[in-house]
Amino acid sequence: MPVTVKANKVSDQADLEKVFAIRREVFVDEQNCPPELEWEFEEESTHFLATVNGEPAGASRWRNTDKGYKLERFAVLKNFRGMGVGQELVKTVLADLPADAAYVYMHAQIQAVSLYEKFGFEKTGPEFEEAGIRHFKMVKA
Repeated sequence: MPVTVKANKVSDQADLEKVFAIRREVFVDEQNCPPELEWEFEEESTHFLATVNGEPAGASRWRNTDKGYKLERFAVLKNFRGMGVGQELVKTVLADLPADAAYVYMHAQIQAVSLYEKFGFEKTGPEFEEAGIRHFKMVKA
C-alpha cells in the first residue's frame, strides 16, 4: 500500500493536542527529557503536524527568537520512522518561514544532523548537551 506523508501548520486545539502527544512520547517518554523543558514557548511558536495515511506521525515548530528563526521539536513516532516524515516536516517548516527569515538555525540531535544537512543546514561550533542529549547547532546556509 502506498504511503502518503503530509505535514501541515496547525493551530486548533485538537491538532495541537496531537502535536503535544507526539512530543511527549518521543522526548519525555522515549528520550527521558525533563517535561518542564519540553513545554516552553508554546504560545509564540508556529506548530506543525505530520501524518502518514492520515495517522498522526510527527511534529515540529518554529519560532522567532532574538537570534533569528529557530526550528525545533522535530519528533517522529517510532512506528513512522524511515518513511520520510522528518523530511516532509523540514520541507514544510522551511516553506512556512517568513520571506525575511535571514538567519535560520536549530539545535540538532546528533542522529538527525544528516537529515538537516540535506536541506542546507551546516554544523557550527562544538557538540553540546541539551536535556541530556548530544546536539550540534546548525545554521541554514
